[in-house]
Amino acid sequence: MNYGEKIKAVRERIGLTQVDIAKIIKINNKTYSHYENEDDNIPLKHLITICDYLNISLDYVFSFSKTIQYSNINKEIDRKKIGNRLKKIREENKLTQTQLAKVLNTVQPVIVNYENGKFLIATPFLYTICKKYNISADYLLGRIGINTLKKER
Repeated sequence: MNYGEKIKAVRERIGLTQVDIAKIIKINNKTYSHYENEDDNIPLKHLITICDYLNISLDYVFSFSKTIQYSNINKEIDRKKIGNRLKKIREENKLTQTQLAKVLNTVQPVIVNYENGKFLIATPFLYTICKKYNISADYLLGRIGINTLKKER
């Protein structure tokens, strides 16, 4: 996904250490090091917290956009809104839940749980959906109001 390099560059540019970021997201620094080196997938809630703290967009972190930050970002995570947007994106791409699950190498009940707002989407799934269907991660997560990637590409 390449998010680790982007986070590291911004973190170093503003003079923070891995230990500083680990404290911000309340994990040990070894775990954070694994996330930044992309040895492990970073949970989306931690990635959002880091992006909010560093004032960078998820789209920038995922290399979907050169926009480092959006104005008027919504920092509240609303799983129902995310689920509704995911369902809309799936339907716009004429996919069933089973077909989307296959794209993500998972099972249909996982998609049901995401669309119903029961669980927050997994970071690798978010990345795959956004990359494959040209969707802003910040838009899908309800952080911005429009899909800015449709304009950029």
